[in-house]
Formats: sequence, structure tokens, C-alpha cells
Amino acid sequence: MTAFTDTDLTCNDFLGGRLRLWQPRDGYRAGVDPVLLAAAVPASPGQSVLELGCGAGAAVLCLGTRVPDLRLTGVELQPAYADLARRNARENGIALSVHAADLAHLPSELRQLQFDHVIANPPYYRAGAHSAAADAGRRVALGEQTPLAAWIETAARRLAPRGYLHVIQRADRLPDLMAACTDRLGSLEILPLAPRVGRAAELVILRARKSGRAAFRLHAPLILHQGDRHERDEDSYAPAVSDVLRHGRPLRWPGQP
Repeated sequence: MTAFTDTDLTCNDFLGGRLRLWQPRDGYRAGVDPVLLAAAVPASPGQSVLELGCGAGAAVLCLGTRVPDLRLTGVELQPAYADLARRNARENGIALSVHAADLAHLPSELRQLQFDHVIANPPYYRAGAHSAAADAGRRVALGEQTPLAAWIETAARRLAPRGYLHVIQRADRLPDLMAACTDRLGSLEILPLAPRVGRAAELVILRARKSGRAAFRLHAPLILHQGDRHERDEDSYAPAVSDVLRHGRPLRWPGQP
């Protein structure tokens, strides 16, 4: 796809305006999913982070906004989105190295590195499992081209010992995620994300650790919205979720201080 022009883009506030991101009007646009993913990562200043499939940079730049002095790297298949991630990092004053590359065939300089954290928001749909989007960028972002197992394998290879992987994905892909972690990553934890009380989780965040040996943990769902139905035009996010989305707070996992 060709590079974006300014007329192709809109500039949108994230984290209550602490982060401003250029996004395509008609292509893939970040919602709350990458913000929640970034908030789930227990990164500390000085650590290194790799995002696989970084798009315009929403997740990795949300993390870089919340936690200072991280060494941030992104990999993005689509060069136009990789350029957009570089622009967003530059205009927000966040240091981010972005590689336009296929995550299954990383450039040699990345294959020599290990990271404290790897994050990913892979396409939600298996190839052929949904109606393809008309926009090419959105089609690539939502429809699986590289198998989910390859995302996990690449992440595991790039993690330093005891490093963390965080992935957000549709709940019905959880068996695929867990199978891909077998013999690669341990200490698996699952945080289901349910839209409302009494509703099934539609998304999950998976946390896994390289060389981890802790028992598997399935946490109670994080409820995203207050009430049992949508009753007004304004958002109805639960207070803890609103703190993440509006104020850049970390997402506290159950049992985490």
C-alpha cells in the first residue's frame, strides 16, 4: 500500500490527551484493545519492549507514555503503518525503533536481541473466517496471514529469560494461544475481558513467561462497562477501566499489588 498523506489521516487523543496518534481515516484504527494491552504490562524504567505488529504504534506508545525510559522497538508488516508509527513516536517525543518487516522473517539485527517484554495484538480472525475489509490495511490487521503459532514462536525466541509476553486476542482463539505456548512459555495467566456483568468474555489477555514454572491461572473477568446494558450515548466504562483509558493507569491483575 502507498504512504499515507495528511488528508488520509486523523489525529486522535489517547490516555486523556497524554498521547496523540495519527491514524488512517479508512484503514485500521486502534480502539481500546491496544490501550488495555499496554496497561497490562508490568514494565519498569530501563527495560526493553518489542511489539510484534505495532501498526501505527498505539500499544507500544501507550506503554511508553505510562512508563518512562523504556527501550521500545516495533515490527510492522505494512510499511505505510511503520512510517506512521515512527511519526507518532517522533511527535509525542517517545524514542521508538520501528522495523518494516515480516515477524516470521525478522531482520538480522533484531534476531540478535532479547527483550524483557514482548507484546502483540495479532489479527483476530483466522484466514477466511470473516468478511474481508475493503481497505487493504484493515484487511491485513484483522485477518490472519501469519499463523498465530508463529507470533508466539517469534515472541518466545525474542524474550530474555524470565521475560514476559502479553497478547490480547479473541476469547475463541484462547485454545490456539495456549497450544502455541506449550514447550515455549510457562506461568500462563488469562485475564478475560467481559463487556458487562453476566456477559461472556469476548477478549482475553494472555500473560506468559519465558522459563516460567508457576501453575496456570484463570482469573475472574475484568468487567469493562457498568450496568447490564448500554443506556446512553456517553461511555459507561467501569472506574478501573476508565482510569486505564483516560488517565494512563496500569491495569492491575488480580492478586497484583
